[in-house]
Amino acid sequence: MEQEDIANGAQAPDSDAPETAPVTDAPETAPVTDAPETAAVTEAPETAAEPEPPEVPAPEEVDPEEVAPEPEAVGVEPAPRTPAELAADARYVATGKRKSSVARVILKPGAGEFLLNGRALETYFPRRAHQTVVKQPLEAAGYVGRVDVVARIHGGGVSGQADALRHGIAKALIEADPGLRGELKRRQLLTRDPRVKERRKAGLKKARKRPQFSKR
Repeated sequence: MEQEDIANGAQAPDSDAPETAPVTDAPETAPVTDAPETAAVTEAPETAAEPEPPEVPAPEEVDPEEVAPEPEAVGVEPAPRTPAELAADARYVATGKRKSSVARVILKPGAGEFLLNGRALETYFPRRAHQTVVKQPLEAAGYVGRVDVVARIHGGGVSGQADALRHGIAKALIEADPGLRGELKRRQLLTRDPRVKERRKAGLKKARKRPQFSKR
C-alpha cells in the first residue's frame, strides 16, 4: 500500500499541471497591451482637419491724387503776416522793466529811427549785442523801418536798460496791433524777467558770502 501511495503522490503533480496552465496563458493579457489599439488613440489628433485661415481681401487701388495730404497736415508754414497800417498821428505808449531799469516807450509811424534819452541808438548802446536785443520785437513783428521809437530810460546798468527797452517796445507793439500777442508771447518778449540781485544780509559781506572763520 505504501508503494501505491508513493506512486500516486508522485503522479499527482503531473495530473494538476494541465489545470494551472490557463492561469499563465499569455494570449489573455495580450489585448491589454495591444499596440494597434494605443496607436489609434494617439493618432486621432494628428488626423484632425486644421481650420483654414480666413481670406484677406486684396487692397483696393487708390488714386494718390485723391488722398493727397493737405498743406496744413504736412506742416507747411503759413504765409507771413502783413503788418497793420498805422495812422500818421498814432502814438502807442508802454512801459518796460528789467532789474532796476525802467523804460517808457512811445511808438509812432516813421522811418525806423531811435531817440533814447535824446540820443541815437548807436550812441546810447555802442555794443552791437545790445542793439540786437532792442530790435528783437520789431524784427519778430515785421515793423523794422516802419516805426520810430522814442524812450526815456533810467535806473540800472546798460544791459538792464537794453532789456527794459525791449520789453517796452514789445508791449507798445501789442497796443498798435493786438494780433501780434501770440507771436511775441511765443518768443517770450512780453514776459517781465523777475530776476534781480539778492539783497545783502546783516552779518554777511554780500547776499551769502560770510566772513572768514577763525578758530583761534
